[in-house]
Amino acid sequence: MRRGWWTEEHDQFRSMVRRFLAAEVVPEFDQWRAAHQVPKAFFERAGAAGITGIAIPTEYGGGGEPSYSYRALLQEEVALAQVATGPLRCHMDIVLPYFLRFADEGQRRRWLPGIAAGELVTAIAMTEPGTGSDLAGISTAAERDGDVYRLKGSKTFITGGLVADLVIVVARTRRDPENRRDGLTLLVVEDGMPGFAKGRNLPKIGLEVQDTAELFFDDVEVPVANRLGAEHVAFSYLGQNLAQERLSIAAGSLAAAKAALAVTVDYVRERRVFDQRVADFQNTKFELAAVATEVEAAEALLDRAIGCLDADELDPADAAKVKLFCTELQGRAVDRCLQLFGGYGYITEYPIARLYADARVTRIYGGTSEVMKSIIGKSIGL
Repeated sequence: MRRGWWTEEHDQFRSMVRRFLAAEVVPEFDQWRAAHQVPKAFFERAGAAGITGIAIPTEYGGGGEPSYSYRALLQEEVALAQVATGPLRCHMDIVLPYFLRFADEGQRRRWLPGIAAGELVTAIAMTEPGTGSDLAGISTAAERDGDVYRLKGSKTFITGGLVADLVIVVARTRRDPENRRDGLTLLVVEDGMPGFAKGRNLPKIGLEVQDTAELFFDDVEVPVANRLGAEHVAFSYLGQNLAQERLSIAAGSLAAAKAALAVTVDYVRERRVFDQRVADFQNTKFELAAVATEVEAAEALLDRAIGCLDADELDPADAAKVKLFCTELQGRAVDRCLQLFGGYGYITEYPIARLYADARVTRIYGGTSEVMKSIIGKSIGL
């Protein structure tokens, strides 16, 4: 069924992205998998193609396209190409909005052109070893000392932390025993600042080309000029971008489910068992028909949410519904598709195995499925 927001410009963007992936990612992807990381040069190539800066205003070197639909389309093409682009989605969809919304004019001119060009890679550091979804429990602290903040603490599970040039760190700048959410501030830490250290690339079940790092801050002097927004009120800032963050995860999950369906349809048409194609068994038809129908339903839900996001009308509960539905669908769809590959589905040379491994985390990061259900339950008065 035709997607409501689709235009000729989307067709042109899809074609450009498809050519870019074929030329710049597919030939190198096995090397990235071996290194467990995307090289920094990839971001510059994506910047030169106009990908990294698509949402950045034109006066800062970007494409000036505010609609999230283009970034959703990018995720589809990456999945269908059977590759991954590491922390690129986090860089574009989760971190960039903080710069666009909270940076002052000086900061915009200082950082946005480099982000648009792919010369500056970004990450955001919220999670700590002792805190997960409880952001009010953040203990990494920053004390104001004249024109700088002295930052101490550590973060973990930071997507793109190893390749990042700019890391938005959520730090505690004061404590109020009566209000745990008060006193958080966003500070932009630059790679190379004395006292800022990057730890190991944490080994994971999936997402093998996406580095996930531990970060350490030992009395790092962060200029006050690197503060995003006002002091002490960052908890409210974090909430403002959660809808897009969760929509982004949902878009990636749906893209992966589509890719799983596509590679499985191709496989069952070729694979023969008991002198007939796997595609000819009624069970195969029923399983893939069910997946195709669920994918179509998820696409309708996602597209409706994209329209709401573009109109600045996507509320947290609706974003939670989309993330919950699409990530749970991804898990079911990829599992059912892998089953049709038989033993080959467990071999990592087959893309379905990577899709299976990558699917598990989407029900955890950006808020677990249980957190999403709690948000939705509260929204209906429970």
